[in-house]
Amino acid sequence: MIRTRFAPSPTGFLHIGGVRTALFSWAYARKNQGTFVLRIEDTDLERSTPESVKAILDGMHWVGLDYDEGPFYQTQRFDRYKDVIQQLLADGHAYYCYCSKDELDALRAEQEAKGEKPRYDRRWRPEQGKTLPAPPEGVQPVVRFKTPLTGSVAWDDAVKGRIEFQNEELDDLIIARPDGSPTYNFCVVVDDWDMNITHVIRGDDHVNNTPRQINILKALNAPLPVYGHLPMILNEDGQKMSKRRDAVSVVDYAAKGILPEALLNYLARLGWGHGDDEFFSLEQFVEWFDLKDVSPSASRFNNEKFLWLNAQHIKAADNLRLAQLIAPTLTEAGIDPSSGPCLSDVIALVKERVQDLNALAAECDYFYKKRVPAAADVEKHLADDSKERMARFAEQLAALPEWNAEAIHHLFKPFCAAEGIKMGQLGMPLRVLVCGTTQTPSVDAVLALIGKDEVLRRMG
Repeated sequence: MIRTRFAPSPTGFLHIGGVRTALFSWAYARKNQGTFVLRIEDTDLERSTPESVKAILDGMHWVGLDYDEGPFYQTQRFDRYKDVIQQLLADGHAYYCYCSKDELDALRAEQEAKGEKPRYDRRWRPEQGKTLPAPPEGVQPVVRFKTPLTGSVAWDDAVKGRIEFQNEELDDLIIARPDGSPTYNFCVVVDDWDMNITHVIRGDDHVNNTPRQINILKALNAPLPVYGHLPMILNEDGQKMSKRRDAVSVVDYAAKGILPEALLNYLARLGWGHGDDEFFSLEQFVEWFDLKDVSPSASRFNNEKFLWLNAQHIKAADNLRLAQLIAPTLTEAGIDPSSGPCLSDVIALVKERVQDLNALAAECDYFYKKRVPAAADVEKHLADDSKERMARFAEQLAALPEWNAEAIHHLFKPFCAAEGIKMGQLGMPLRVLVCGTTQTPSVDAVLALIGKDEVLRRMG
């Protein structure tokens, strides 16, 4: 049975690279009727925070990626890690190293001065015929994994193809710190083994960790998962996305009025494709997804295309749901959606005009409260003769026995003919007078929704 996992570290927010990793892992499990596991890799006790854990869980909930097992926390599994470390020590696959930080710094400086690649010289590594010094008093050792000195580590990456590392290029990895706490690369191995993870799908910044993890798995006689390393997401300038320059947290995108399904749709297209399909549902993505179709090359984030896609999802979204999403924004702006037309009816009229939920809320505001019109619009469209003309049109509106878009529309042509004007000379002043803006959908539909009494009050 396929078992995938998403294993973020709670040292900050849930960023979009992580969301794409979670999406691909989730989709692969769903496509194969497998299990998707959420694991919180919180072994970095200094940097991991409860706030970051909450941000990860809230982010996963917001995008709608449900997990079958977890969340599991590495800090709750320390006893298990210590048992496995003792097993490796007993089997001769790990050893204690008593080097102090000063000794390691001096070794590094010496190697760099010689132009050599800095690496631990394995002075505490036990070998046949080698005599080790007596452990120094008062020094708490680290535990290092005995990396094979010869041979290579290779795997067929599900995304990047064949990858191979020479063992002689790898260091003897620290798997336990002086205080006994296990390190990241070691915990990952034990977790994937214990949780029966069959496919490790993660960012390609982990490629260099993989040979080390494979060597530890082999030492434990544990089965090897399939590895698939996803390419990086670059910003529009072709640079790695950064917190300072780019919106990279899912919280940022929620605040920018992005629908979660639009974010997932766009992230799916970064590094994966299904023909020319751009706009699709999560269900369609699961049906189509396969790791073999993921590109090994980095993808560039295109904000214009992203906003276009968000607009398509807004158009397709249920209007009642959209009303619930933007109601808090309207309330913050001092607008009470219950004081006027049904908000979902307003959304149905205006949502074709926007690319994000914040713009949608702004597009709805004048249905409940007239905007203060720009001075240039007043000067252009509400000169004295226009004001008088608006008063005459208000009389015709007041006389309508039925108030709907069709009835209002039927007034336009004969009124314009009687006044000797074109439709724009009626529609634009009407918009400015009633709505406070020249940018609205069809004015008859707008007036119909605002309501007869409110329209006449605003025209008075």
